[in-house]
Amino acid sequence: MRGFADSVPVEPSRKETKRLPALRLNNDSFYHGGMMSPWPYSLAYVVPLSVILGHWLGGVFYYLTPMITFGLIPLLDLMIGSDRTNLNAEALERLSEKFGFRVITFLYVPLQISLVIWGAHVVTHEALTGFELTGFVLSIGITTGGVGITVAHELFHKKNAFEKALGHVLLMTVSYMHFYIEHLIGHHVHVATPRDPATARRGESLYAFYVRTVSRSWLDAWRIEKQRLQHRGYSHWGYHNRMLWFVALPVMFAAMLGSLFGWQAVFYFFVQSAVGFTLLEIVNYLEHYGLQRRELASGRYEKVNLAHAWNADQRVTNYFLFKLQRHADHHVHPLRRYQTLRHFEESPQLPTGYPGMMLLALAPPLWRRVMHPRLDHFQQQASATPILKD
Repeated sequence: MRGFADSVPVEPSRKETKRLPALRLNNDSFYHGGMMSPWPYSLAYVVPLSVILGHWLGGVFYYLTPMITFGLIPLLDLMIGSDRTNLNAEALERLSEKFGFRVITFLYVPLQISLVIWGAHVVTHEALTGFELTGFVLSIGITTGGVGITVAHELFHKKNAFEKALGHVLLMTVSYMHFYIEHLIGHHVHVATPRDPATARRGESLYAFYVRTVSRSWLDAWRIEKQRLQHRGYSHWGYHNRMLWFVALPVMFAAMLGSLFGWQAVFYFFVQSAVGFTLLEIVNYLEHYGLQRRELASGRYEKVNLAHAWNADQRVTNYFLFKLQRHADHHVHPLRRYQTLRHFEESPQLPTGYPGMMLLALAPPLWRRVMHPRLDHFQQQASATPILKD
């Protein structure tokens, strides 16, 4: 009897290209099954589990998580290759309703909370060397930022209160709860314009961008919340102010850790938080680098389209990051669930997945050498060929 995966209609991305033999996999039932199953996305759980394994093995293995994230995953991307296949509209609708994809994101939340609390116990009760302690806290931060904020982003973009609440909890564990406000009401409105602190400008180094985006995103979140409160007639300093809660909740969580494990746990919590949101901002840097929306005669900017976010089609990283790399489709359809995000050839394409690009961004001269020719080429093509709005 034919299974569901065998009957899945597959649609290639908008522009067929002969240089992509991976598209020939469309008729492979196993490949279809992988697209329709939530299990490949459970690979994200390897990251927090690697922290535990590294602690158990000890020594240099306290760095197992960064070795996997920035070594093994990019290597697997090179070996396994790309996924540029899209399902058609009917299959996407069916896929969007599969609850198993949501369960994977739901179950990650208690895992991350447990990991952060366990990390506080390890830091305060075990005699780690400075080398081991650095690797351990770095690994916790890579997990809470790399996977945790990605899951939070997926959850808080949804309309139902339960998923939003889970997203808030994850952001609390990295002391970056204002990201919810700034991202939804600021970034998605102003992306690829000078008004967006999370869009990196051409020629702007990662380090200059980091200072600008961290500070301005924080201030913009306060401004946005103040406007919301004024519109509703609430006091700026009352309990309706979400920013007050977003500041207080991580502090309260840190205080709880301190009461359980000692003051070192408070320091540990905020250090791993800084590692976590730093990873987020590095990802923000590469997602829209140098891209700009046209300013219209009215003074407004053109509608966000597929040209305003860099895509990456590496299959393995997309499993680990819940298809965050299909970023253009996310901006055009921000409510779309991760398993249904699509690849488009019309969007600018990164040369490799996010982990490799994050390392490249640490060296601004190399970053510009790789990215500026791609940016120039894309902008020349875009000016000659209108970008589909989908």
